[in-house]
Amino acid sequence: MKNQRKAYLFALCAVLFWSTIGSAMKISLRHIDFIQLLLLSNLVAVIVLFVILIFQNKLQLLQGLHLRDWANSAILGLLNPFLYYVVLLMAYDLLKAQEAGTLNYIWPLVLVLLSIPLLKQKISGWSFVAILISFAGLLIISTQGDILGLNFSSPLGVLLAVGSAIFWALYWILNMKDPREDVSKLFLNFCFGFVYILAFWLFRGDFQAPGWQGITGSVYLGIFEMGLTFILWLKALNYSSNTAKVSNLIYLSPFISLIIIRFTVGETILLSTVIGLCFIVSGIILQQYLRK
Repeated sequence: MKNQRKAYLFALCAVLFWSTIGSAMKISLRHIDFIQLLLLSNLVAVIVLFVILIFQNKLQLLQGLHLRDWANSAILGLLNPFLYYVVLLMAYDLLKAQEAGTLNYIWPLVLVLLSIPLLKQKISGWSFVAILISFAGLLIISTQGDILGLNFSSPLGVLLAVGSAIFWALYWILNMKDPREDVSKLFLNFCFGFVYILAFWLFRGDFQAPGWQGITGSVYLGIFEMGLTFILWLKALNYSSNTAKVSNLIYLSPFISLIIIRFTVGETILLSTVIGLCFIVSGIILQQYLRK
């Protein structure tokens, strides 16, 4: 049953939670190694999704899966949560939270570019203009406004932040081709992701016990970045009479995130970050308008 008020409520809750993630990652990384943070938060996400499956009476969807379904989850779990979050957390280690989080936001444009060879989609010349607008925003943020000098604050950090957007876009394309129910599919993806992350952690041999601050941050990320918030967003889409009415609210997230970063992480928000973010969001909105 459609209920637009409930749709807006669930959507705004999801946007608010996602807006805190950049701050939560940056603060948590002060107290815990990035792979330990990912391992613990992924474990929490698996538990949260399992409880949701029980609550929604969807455990039976995990029965009778075909080999193709297991293979799809193995590939999707490799992309997200493993590769996506490993690369993203490494970017947060090297960049300011405002830079890493905002640069990662270019994934919708990466999605458009990847859809050309992978989905055989054609895009117009104006779509390329929209992509260039967002790319200009990327340069403004990564050079902190020094575009002509191309003086990057951290070349590797920028590369990792953009790389995480590529992994997320690839995950999104493959996920769209998988017809399985969303929550059960996400649960299996994260189960495979946990195996990959655990293997990587064992390979690195970093067995230091994290402090309570790192554990708290891991639990927060597992619930509000990887698990519960995704369900809130799905509910918002289901309740809405038109998905565009709630989908557009997602553009509030990076701006709210900058405010939260300022007061929790203590970073001075650079003018170049705000201007670059406006360029990126403008390019995304223009791209979506042209697609319609």
